[in-house]
Amino acid sequence: MIDLSILIVNWNTKDALADCLRALPEAVASVPAETIVVDNGSSDGSPEMVRAQFPWVRLIENGENAGFVRATNQAIAESRGDYLLLLNSDAIATPNSLARMVSFMRHHPDSGAVAPKLVNPDGSFQASYARFPTLFSESLSAFGLNRRLWGPHHPSPPPRPDEIPHPVDWAPGACLLLRRSAVEAVGPLDEGFWMYSEDTDLCYRIHRAGWKVYYLPDVEIVHLGGASSRQCRPESVARLYGSKLRFFRRHYGPLQATLLGLAIAAAYGVKAGLACFVYLFPHRREQARMQLRTSRLVWKACTEYATRNAAE
Repeated sequence: MIDLSILIVNWNTKDALADCLRALPEAVASVPAETIVVDNGSSDGSPEMVRAQFPWVRLIENGENAGFVRATNQAIAESRGDYLLLLNSDAIATPNSLARMVSFMRHHPDSGAVAPKLVNPDGSFQASYARFPTLFSESLSAFGLNRRLWGPHHPSPPPRPDEIPHPVDWAPGACLLLRRSAVEAVGPLDEGFWMYSEDTDLCYRIHRAGWKVYYLPDVEIVHLGGASSRQCRPESVARLYGSKLRFFRRHYGPLQATLLGLAIAAAYGVKAGLACFVYLFPHRREQARMQLRTSRLVWKACTEYATRNAAE
């Protein structure tokens, strides 16, 4: 009998994945669990490492990078637990943390998803939950103004010393415990999202189906953050905004999605203009090139969205 299925997608994060897997036995404690790793065509020896060092892990190997969402759905389809944990390969579960998350979900039948507090390796707070995005908040974010106005953790509220477990809108998929019956009711992750916003979308659908998403501030998970996406940053930024547009189109309608696309394009137009100025300084040229490439890819993502939207 398997209670908990731990689902990890990996792409060229061998060392982080090893640390992640090494921490799981103490994190799970006495909860009957299985661990499934889906490797997305890594070239760094990750599959060989898993087979050699962690023979208790069920390894699924994709011949190419199928994307985080599709790979996660592969793992969901192969899993057997009543509770499904989405866990990033660069996340370290602290002792007994996963057992406590499962216990909370068992005692709160209205919970469709449960999320812990995410912390950086030095123990400092990392954005752990947020309100659902709005046109205003996402437009400010595209211009880089959101954290200047609302603090460094936005869109997540800052930590509070008196905080207790409470319902939230959505929590990131870096470590997100799902009730299988909730996933069966609303469907798995939307494979229209390659990466990013798939967790927001899933939590949105869980809420609409009548379940709650809970945040547990007293359960901590160490999250390194972006171990895979850092390997292709401009592409990651473009995918981020492409996913945001898809979320808006799906849940808020074409008008709001179009307005967001215009705001994003304008924001990256401003950033491209600043990059052209920065390029005049030799020691800043590499940074300027990176920003120009990012802007070009973001514009492309916005244009592709507009083309698809017009076709529909």
